Amino acid sequence: MSHSLPVIVGFGGYNAAGRSSSHQAFRRMVFESLPAPEQQQTVVGLACLMGYVSAHSPGAEQNESYQDKEGTVLTADQVDTRFRQEVLDGTLIRKIELFDATAVAGHKKINVTGDRLVFTMTKRDLPHNLPKDWQVRDLEEGNVEVTASSAGQYLVETHHELIAKAAGELPKGFNPADHYNSRFHPRGLQMAILGSSDAVHSLGIPWDKVADHVRPDQVGVYSSSALGQMTEEGFAGLFQARLKGNRTTAKQVPMALNSMPADFINAYVLGSVGHTEAITGACATFLYVLQAAVRDIRSGRRRVAMVGNAESTIVSEVSEGFSNMSALGSDENICKLDGTEKPDWRRASRPFGHNCGFTLAEATQYIVLMDDALAVELGADIHGAVSDVFINADGVKKSISAPGVGNYISFSKAVAAAIEVVGKDAVQNHSFVHAHGSSTPANRTTESELIDRVATAFDIYDWPVTAAKSFVGHSLSTASGDQLVSALGTFKYHMIPGIKTVSEIAPDVHQERARFALKDMDVSEQRMDVAFINSKGFGGNNATAVVLSPSKVDSMLAQRYGDKFANYCARREQTRSHSAAYAARADAGQLDVIYRFGEPLINEAGLSISAEGVSVPGFAQQVIFEKGNPWQDMRETAAAD
Repeated sequence: MSHSLPVIVGFGGYNAAGRSSSHQAFRRMVFESLPAPEQQQTVVGLACLMGYVSAHSPGAEQNESYQDKEGTVLTADQVDTRFRQEVLDGTLIRKIELFDATAVAGHKKINVTGDRLVFTMTKRDLPHNLPKDWQVRDLEEGNVEVTASSAGQYLVETHHELIAKAAGELPKGFNPADHYNSRFHPRGLQMAILGSSDAVHSLGIPWDKVADHVRPDQVGVYSSSALGQMTEEGFAGLFQARLKGNRTTAKQVPMALNSMPADFINAYVLGSVGHTEAITGACATFLYVLQAAVRDIRSGRRRVAMVGNAESTIVSEVSEGFSNMSALGSDENICKLDGTEKPDWRRASRPFGHNCGFTLAEATQYIVLMDDALAVELGADIHGAVSDVFINADGVKKSISAPGVGNYISFSKAVAAAIEVVGKDAVQNHSFVHAHGSSTPANRTTESELIDRVATAFDIYDWPVTAAKSFVGHSLSTASGDQLVSALGTFKYHMIPGIKTVSEIAPDVHQERARFALKDMDVSEQRMDVAFINSKGFGGNNATAVVLSPSKVDSMLAQRYGDKFANYCARREQTRSHSAAYAARADAGQLDVIYRFGEPLINEAGLSISAEGVSVPGFAQQVIFEKGNPWQDMRETAAAD
């Protein structure tokens, strides 16, 4: 029996390179290799996103003029000339800008010695429960004198410096909270709202139309964050409150959960009552949720899926935690590599080169999957397809953070499966690898050996390998999403981004079968049909996805649908037109963020429940109960039957 093919009909999000939809972030990654018009398009679009300029004629089909913060009207040429360097400097990996990494607030524990300690303070600041050795005497004007009868420990305010100050932040000046009524949402959830909205708009088909074509339970949202929400509105505020002398809030616990990105998308973006699933797998989390969605679409349980992650963990505590594991590339070690006194933060992440650790990042990436039949019916534009995702553990481990054998299994299964789908020639001569490429010394040897051994097994030579983390850093749960949307850019522009932060491949990297490009690789003649998205997560969370190019998917659909395929191609031109109109608005900084807070709730009294299914107010189709017993052969037959 033929399975449904999960096709990518929309994608969106944000990372250090910019907006994902319409390939803005990809164009920033290969900026030096673009023709002049596309360089200008990228600079102007990012300048709008970063707040340097705004569209002068909002709502116009083509925004040909822009306005800076002083109100001066500029042409696109003028924006490019005036802000190009600032845009380039304010994107990709750079020194942390979200806070002062040289003066992170904290406390130092001190021991006070002596027979007693006497000090004054305001009476209203006295602790509710006084320490046992405190004696308090009232003074004038609401003050008190405190005598501590014995020595003790005290915390004094101080500050410290992070040892790793590079990060893959969102573009400078781009604040997700500015684009909708964020209502004290943690930054990660703000990013989930914006990333999923971008993906929905990129469809070029109104979401209501999509929803009307399927049953409510045939829609699924698969999303999570690996560490939860670590900013002040989430876990950071929750855990720090008492130590800072503050109170926790009613929102911090629920807002902080790592399932919240899925919940926010269901409630505030899609208004979905369908399936929801929040899975985590450390740094491979994106591929974990992707596998769940692919599984459900292939089986027919789901026809539409929103898949992705949002992670915002550029906070001092997370940075310190990874630094204490010797996982981050410290300023000191970067300087040692380069023989300099000042670290080159731009080149902090160096996959497969001489490196010293990964670079922390934040990102949100979402794709919209449909089964191929629905995509053809709606005239959706197809950017690729995910035929398989494989996940395998490492077995017994000496260290929970060390790599293991699981990735050999997931990667080998992915290559073998791709050969079955598209043939040996497509894999041997028209595929490339988006490596995990974390920029650690251990990864560069283990992953390159993995690639080499798999290539040997399947007789692959000169296998192109790239690593998105060299541009945008390691965004934890979203990292494989960064890789996947970059792969879609390669299918569109026939260019594989070079690992340009590396001047030479390290000598302990296996290069017998792999081709690690240090410059952008033009593959317009070779044409890529398949991308392998590889991820290795702490704890043995290994995953590899097979992503097919849109041209390869077209040939597969033409085979499946015959004469109907030509009609589909005609219908998708209108979809592409609508998607391009959104891209033009988004490039002008008009993100049209979807936030459905305050809309009328579903009236539970209006539900209609029968033995056949459930009708939900506001949905065109009803939920239909599945009939039939899959364990019919195990059913006991009563004598009365």
